[in-house]
Amino acid sequence: MPSNHPATEKLREDLQFDTRLRGHDLRFRATWGVFSPRAVDDGSRMLLDHVEVAPDADCLDLGCGYGVLGITLARMAPKGQTLLLDKDYVAIDYAPANIALNHANNARAELSNGFSALQDQKFDLIVSNIPAKVGNELLSLFLYDALHHLKPGGQFVVVTITGLRKFMQRNFKEVFGNYKKHKQGPAYTVASATKMPPS
Repeated sequence: MPSNHPATEKLREDLQFDTRLRGHDLRFRATWGVFSPRAVDDGSRMLLDHVEVAPDADCLDLGCGYGVLGITLARMAPKGQTLLLDKDYVAIDYAPANIALNHANNARAELSNGFSALQDQKFDLIVSNIPAKVGNELLSLFLYDALHHLKPGGQFVVVTITGLRKFMQRNFKEVFGNYKKHKQGPAYTVASATKMPPS
């Protein structure tokens, strides 16, 4: 049983904030224990500032947390479907609630270790705010699985700490055969790779 000490009661309450992302006014609820619960983190904001989404794009947010990237993409691509995946069950408690809160009726969230919940779905765009300590093995799985789950011409767009930019460049080129840097700042870098259509 959790303690009901008065000092903890306030901490157990949901956090809530309003923000504007890519022209959409959004509201998010979160809790302590999920990533950046009080505001949109700078890396996610940078990624959203530099991603292009067709109105009918099918999108996937890998490691969605409480839903910032995926819900914004769903609002930017109202004629497509957006799927949010996370391995954290707390995140997957909050992401569907935030989908409903923001009327993102073309989005849904699922518990998944990486891409493990997917069958053979294909997407036009996959995004991820990749953790700094993801590890080489898991990152390799993410890259190869992203390649598999993209439609020809689809993009995998990531934001990482800038210290990982060379690592990402090398691995994107190895797996996808290409790499594009969209924005590099002191703290974060946004980059992408494209699944090339068969020749």
